[in-house]
Amino acid sequence: MKPPVFEYFRPETLDEAVGLLDRYSGDAKVLAGGQSLIPLMNFRLARPEYVVDINAISDLEYIREEDGVITIGAMTRQCTIERSELLAGKCPLLVETTKLIGHSSIRHKGTIGGSIAHADPAAEYPAALVALDAAVKVVGSDGARIMPAGELFLTYCTTTLAPNEIITEIRVPIPATAGGWAFEELTRRHGDFAIVGVAALVQVEDGVCHEARIALAGVGPTPIRCNDAEAALEGNPLNDEALEHAGALASAAAQPEDDVHASASYKQAMVAVFVQRALRRARERAGRERDATQY
Repeated sequence: MKPPVFEYFRPETLDEAVGLLDRYSGDAKVLAGGQSLIPLMNFRLARPEYVVDINAISDLEYIREEDGVITIGAMTRQCTIERSELLAGKCPLLVETTKLIGHSSIRHKGTIGGSIAHADPAAEYPAALVALDAAVKVVGSDGARIMPAGELFLTYCTTTLAPNEIITEIRVPIPATAGGWAFEELTRRHGDFAIVGVAALVQVEDGVCHEARIALAGVGPTPIRCNDAEAALEGNPLNDEALEHAGALASAAAQPEDDVHASASYKQAMVAVFVQRALRRARERAGRERDATQY
Protein backbone atom coordinates (compact mmCIF):
# COMPACT_ATOMS: atom_id res chain seq x y z
CA MET A 1 0.00 0.00 0.00
CA LYS A 2 0.97 3.64 -0.38
CA PRO A 3 0.65 6.29 2.33
CA PRO A 4 -1.88 9.11 2.11
CA VAL A 5 -0.71 12.43 0.66
CA PHE A 6 1.50 14.46 3.01
CA GLU A 7 3.83 17.46 2.87
CA TYR A 8 7.50 16.68 3.43
CA PHE A 9 10.13 18.81 5.19
CA ARG A 10 13.82 18.07 5.72
CA PRO A 11 15.18 20.63 8.22
CA GLU A 12 18.93 20.94 8.74
CA THR A 13 18.83 22.27 12.30
CA LEU A 14 17.02 21.30 15.47
CA ASP A 15 15.52 24.79 15.80
CA GLU A 16 14.06 24.52 12.32
CA ALA A 17 12.59 21.09 13.09
CA VAL A 18 11.03 22.28 16.35
CA GLY A 19 9.63 25.32 14.54
CA LEU A 20 7.93 23.11 11.97
CA LEU A 21 6.41 20.90 14.67
CA ASP A 22 5.19 24.00 16.48
CA ARG A 23 3.67 25.44 13.29
CA TYR A 24 1.89 22.20 12.37
CA SER A 25 1.23 21.03 15.93
CA GLY A 26 -0.86 17.88 16.07
CA ASP A 27 -0.72 17.26 12.31
CA ALA A 28 3.02 16.53 11.95
CA LYS A 29 5.15 13.44 12.61
CA VAL A 30 8.91 13.21 13.02
CA LEU A 31 10.72 10.83 10.67
CA ALA A 32 13.93 9.38 12.13
CA GLY A 33 14.91 5.88 10.95
CA GLY A 34 11.43 5.30 9.55
CA GLN A 35 11.30 1.65 10.61
CA SER A 36 8.03 2.22 12.49
CA LEU A 37 6.45 5.32 10.96
CA ILE A 38 6.71 4.33 7.29
CA PRO A 39 4.96 0.93 7.68
CA LEU A 40 2.22 2.61 9.74
CA MET A 41 1.73 5.20 7.00
CA ASN A 42 1.74 2.56 4.26
CA PHE A 43 -1.00 0.66 6.07
CA ARG A 44 -2.75 3.99 6.71
CA LEU A 45 -2.69 3.45 10.45
CA ALA A 46 -0.90 6.82 10.68
CA ARG A 47 -2.04 9.73 8.51
CA PRO A 48 0.15 12.76 9.25
CA GLU A 49 -0.43 15.76 7.03
CA TYR A 50 3.21 16.81 7.46
CA VAL A 51 6.36 14.72 7.84
CA VAL A 52 9.42 16.34 9.41
CA ASP A 53 12.50 14.31 8.40
CA ILE A 54 15.33 14.97 10.89
CA ASN A 55 17.97 12.84 9.16
CA ALA A 56 19.87 15.93 7.99
CA ILE A 57 20.46 17.10 11.58
CA SER A 58 23.92 15.56 12.03
CA ASP A 59 24.34 17.07 15.50
CA LEU A 60 21.96 14.43 16.87
CA GLU A 61 24.21 11.45 16.06
CA TYR A 62 26.95 10.68 18.62
CA ILE A 63 28.05 8.50 21.53
CA ARG A 64 30.12 10.26 24.22
CA GLU A 65 31.25 9.86 27.81
CA GLU A 66 30.79 12.96 29.93
CA ASP A 67 31.22 13.17 33.73
CA GLY A 68 30.27 9.58 34.46
CA VAL A 69 27.41 9.54 31.96
CA ILE A 70 27.22 8.12 28.45
CA THR A 71 25.26 10.43 26.19
CA ILE A 72 23.75 9.08 22.98
CA GLY A 73 22.30 11.34 20.32
CA ALA A 74 18.75 10.43 19.39
CA MET A 75 19.65 9.94 15.71
CA THR A 76 22.42 7.46 16.48
CA ARG A 77 21.83 4.35 14.37
CA GLN A 78 21.27 1.10 16.17
CA CYS A 79 24.14 -0.52 14.27
CA THR A 80 26.47 2.18 15.64
CA ILE A 81 25.38 1.35 19.19
CA GLU A 82 25.84 -2.35 18.48
CA ARG A 83 29.47 -1.78 17.42
CA SER A 84 30.43 0.89 19.95
CA GLU A 85 33.60 0.03 21.89
CA LEU A 86 32.73 2.66 24.49
CA LEU A 87 29.34 1.05 25.16
CA ALA A 88 30.80 -2.46 25.10
CA GLY A 89 33.14 -1.44 27.90
CA LYS A 90 30.92 0.86 29.95
CA CYS A 91 27.33 -0.23 29.18
CA PRO A 92 27.35 -3.75 27.67
CA LEU A 93 23.65 -4.29 28.39
CA LEU A 94 22.79 -1.72 25.71
CA VAL A 95 25.00 -3.49 23.16
CA GLU A 96 23.47 -6.88 23.96
CA THR A 97 19.97 -5.40 23.77
CA THR A 98 20.64 -3.84 20.37
CA LYS A 99 21.71 -7.15 18.85
CA LEU A 100 18.22 -8.51 19.54
CA ILE A 101 16.44 -5.74 17.62
CA GLY A 102 15.05 -6.88 14.28
CA HIS A 103 17.69 -7.73 11.68
CA SER A 104 20.85 -6.06 10.45
CA SER A 105 19.12 -4.05 7.73
CA ILE A 106 16.68 -2.63 10.27
CA ARG A 107 19.48 -1.72 12.69
CA HIS A 108 21.34 0.13 9.93
CA LYS A 109 18.39 2.52 9.50
CA GLY A 110 16.69 2.46 12.89
CA THR A 111 17.67 4.99 15.57
CA ILE A 112 17.54 4.79 19.34
CA GLY A 113 15.48 7.98 19.54
CA GLY A 114 12.97 6.77 16.98
CA SER A 115 12.55 3.46 18.78
CA ILE A 116 11.74 4.96 22.16
CA ALA A 117 9.56 7.69 20.62
CA HIS A 118 7.46 4.93 19.02
CA ALA A 119 7.07 3.48 22.55
CA ASP A 120 6.10 -0.06 21.61
CA PRO A 121 6.08 -1.86 24.98
CA ALA A 122 7.35 -5.03 23.28
CA ALA A 123 10.46 -3.24 21.97
CA GLU A 124 13.79 -3.89 23.64
CA TYR A 125 15.18 -0.37 24.13
CA PRO A 126 12.44 0.98 26.43
CA ALA A 127 12.90 -1.84 28.96
CA ALA A 128 16.70 -1.66 28.80
CA LEU A 129 16.73 2.11 29.36
CA VAL A 130 14.33 1.81 32.30
CA ALA A 131 16.58 -0.84 33.86
CA LEU A 132 19.64 1.34 33.27
CA ASP A 133 18.04 4.31 35.07
CA ALA A 134 18.59 6.31 31.88
CA ALA A 135 17.25 9.80 31.27
CA VAL A 136 15.86 11.32 28.10
CA LYS A 137 16.39 14.89 26.92
CA VAL A 138 13.67 16.46 24.80
CA VAL A 139 13.58 19.87 23.13
CA GLY A 140 10.52 21.85 22.15
CA SER A 141 9.49 25.43 21.47
CA ASP A 142 9.43 26.07 25.24
CA GLY A 143 13.02 24.86 25.67
CA ALA A 144 14.66 21.64 26.86
CA ARG A 145 13.71 19.25 29.62
CA ILE A 146 15.17 16.02 30.97
CA MET A 147 13.08 13.18 32.37
CA PRO A 148 13.70 9.64 33.62
CA ALA A 149 13.21 7.18 30.79
CA GLY A 150 10.29 5.58 32.61
CA GLU A 151 8.37 8.87 32.55
CA LEU A 152 8.51 9.01 28.76
CA PHE A 153 6.18 6.04 28.27
CA LEU A 154 2.49 6.69 28.88
CA THR A 155 0.71 3.65 27.41
CA TYR A 156 0.77 1.54 24.23
CA CYS A 157 2.77 3.42 21.58
CA THR A 158 2.08 6.70 23.39
CA THR A 159 4.56 9.00 25.12
CA THR A 160 4.44 12.11 27.28
CA LEU A 161 6.07 14.16 24.50
CA ALA A 162 4.26 17.33 23.52
CA PRO A 163 3.38 17.60 19.81
CA ASN A 164 6.18 20.15 19.29
CA GLU A 165 8.90 18.22 21.18
CA ILE A 166 11.70 16.06 19.79
CA ILE A 167 13.86 13.55 21.68
CA THR A 168 17.45 14.74 21.26
CA GLU A 169 19.54 12.67 23.67
CA ILE A 170 19.61 9.60 25.91
CA ARG A 171 21.75 9.75 29.06
CA VAL A 172 22.93 6.53 30.71
CA PRO A 173 24.78 6.73 34.05
CA ILE A 174 27.91 4.56 34.20
CA PRO A 175 27.86 2.21 37.24
CA ALA A 176 30.53 2.99 39.84
CA THR A 177 31.55 -0.67 40.02
CA ALA A 178 31.47 -3.56 37.57
CA GLY A 179 28.56 -5.96 37.74
CA GLY A 180 26.57 -8.39 35.66
CA TRP A 181 23.95 -7.82 33.01
CA ALA A 182 21.67 -9.71 30.63
CA PHE A 183 18.75 -9.24 28.27
CA GLU A 184 16.67 -12.35 27.71
CA GLU A 185 13.58 -12.57 25.53
CA LEU A 186 11.00 -15.01 24.29
CA THR A 187 10.22 -14.60 20.59
CA ARG A 188 8.63 -16.76 17.91
CA ARG A 189 11.57 -16.12 15.58
CA HIS A 190 14.84 -14.23 15.76
CA GLY A 191 14.18 -10.56 15.08
CA ASP A 192 10.55 -10.59 16.20
CA PHE A 193 9.27 -8.31 18.94
CA ALA A 194 9.47 -9.85 22.38
CA ILE A 195 6.54 -11.84 23.70
CA VAL A 196 8.36 -11.50 27.01
CA GLY A 197 11.57 -9.53 27.45
CA VAL A 198 13.72 -9.04 30.55
CA ALA A 199 16.56 -6.59 31.17
CA ALA A 200 18.55 -7.33 34.33
CA LEU A 201 21.58 -5.87 36.09
CA VAL A 202 23.17 -6.93 39.39
CA GLN A 203 26.02 -5.77 41.60
CA VAL A 204 27.43 -8.65 43.68
CA GLU A 205 30.02 -8.68 46.48
CA ASP A 206 31.03 -11.94 48.21
CA GLY A 207 27.95 -13.64 46.86
CA VAL A 208 25.60 -10.97 48.23
CA CYS A 209 23.52 -8.79 45.89
CA HIS A 210 24.04 -5.11 46.65
CA GLU A 211 21.94 -3.77 43.79
CA ALA A 212 19.49 -5.28 41.33
CA ARG A 213 17.51 -3.79 38.48
CA ILE A 214 14.90 -5.67 36.50
CA ALA A 215 12.62 -4.33 33.75
CA LEU A 216 10.10 -6.20 31.62
CA ALA A 217 9.06 -5.79 27.99
CA GLY A 218 5.96 -7.07 26.24
CA VAL A 219 3.82 -7.72 29.31
CA GLY A 220 2.10 -4.39 29.89
CA PRO A 221 1.27 -1.07 28.24
CA THR A 222 4.74 0.28 29.13
CA PRO A 223 8.03 -1.20 30.32
CA ILE A 224 7.60 -2.49 33.88
CA ARG A 225 10.22 -1.97 36.58
CA CYS A 226 10.09 -4.86 39.08
CA ASN A 227 10.65 -2.99 42.33
CA ASP A 228 9.50 -5.79 44.64
CA ALA A 229 11.75 -8.35 42.95
CA GLU A 230 14.71 -5.96 43.16
CA ALA A 231 14.10 -5.30 46.87
CA ALA A 232 13.90 -9.02 47.59
CA LEU A 233 17.32 -9.60 46.01
CA GLU A 234 19.22 -6.68 47.51
CA GLY A 235 21.13 -7.47 50.69
CA ASN A 236 20.72 -11.23 50.26
CA PRO A 237 22.79 -14.05 48.76
CA LEU A 238 22.17 -14.31 45.02
CA ASN A 239 21.46 -18.03 45.08
CA ASP A 240 19.03 -20.05 42.99
CA GLU A 241 16.31 -19.82 45.64
CA ALA A 242 16.56 -16.01 45.58
CA LEU A 243 16.36 -16.00 41.79
CA GLU A 244 13.24 -18.16 41.85
CA HIS A 245 11.61 -15.85 44.39
CA ALA A 246 12.50 -12.79 42.29
CA GLY A 247 10.99 -14.45 39.23
CA ALA A 248 7.72 -15.04 41.08
CA LEU A 249 7.59 -11.42 42.27
CA ALA A 250 8.31 -10.14 38.76
CA SER A 251 5.57 -12.36 37.36
CA ALA A 252 3.13 -10.84 39.84
CA ALA A 253 4.12 -7.34 38.64
CA ALA A 254 3.47 -8.15 34.97
CA GLN A 255 0.30 -6.91 33.28
CA PRO A 256 0.01 -9.11 30.18
CA GLU A 257 -2.97 -9.41 27.87
CA ASP A 258 -4.07 -12.17 25.53
CA ASP A 259 -3.01 -11.69 21.92
CA VAL A 260 -2.37 -13.74 18.77
CA HIS A 261 1.07 -14.81 20.06
CA ALA A 262 0.24 -16.08 23.55
CA SER A 263 -2.29 -16.03 26.35
CA ALA A 264 -1.87 -13.69 29.29
CA SER A 265 -1.41 -16.62 31.65
CA TYR A 266 1.37 -18.08 29.49
CA LYS A 267 3.17 -14.73 29.35
CA GLN A 268 2.91 -14.36 33.11
CA ALA A 269 4.44 -17.80 33.61
CA MET A 270 7.22 -17.00 31.16
CA VAL A 271 8.10 -13.80 33.02
CA ALA A 272 9.18 -15.92 35.99
CA VAL A 273 11.23 -18.21 33.75
CA PHE A 274 12.96 -15.46 31.80
CA VAL A 275 13.67 -13.29 34.85
CA GLN A 276 15.48 -16.26 36.38
CA ARG A 277 17.43 -16.80 33.14
CA ALA A 278 18.43 -13.15 32.93
CA LEU A 279 19.47 -13.00 36.58
CA ARG A 280 21.43 -16.23 36.28
CA ARG A 281 23.42 -14.89 33.33
CA ALA A 282 23.92 -11.55 35.08
CA ARG A 283 25.17 -13.37 38.18
CA GLU A 284 27.67 -15.37 36.12
CA ARG A 285 28.99 -12.24 34.45
CA ALA A 286 29.31 -10.46 37.79
CA GLY A 287 31.41 -13.41 38.98
CA ARG A 288 33.70 -13.18 35.96
CA GLU A 289 34.12 -9.43 36.54
CA ARG A 290 35.27 -10.12 40.11
CA ASP A 291 37.68 -12.81 38.99
CA ALA A 292 39.17 -10.48 36.38
CA THR A 293 40.02 -7.87 39.03
CA GLN A 294 42.23 -10.38 40.84
CA TYR A 295 44.83 -10.56 38.06
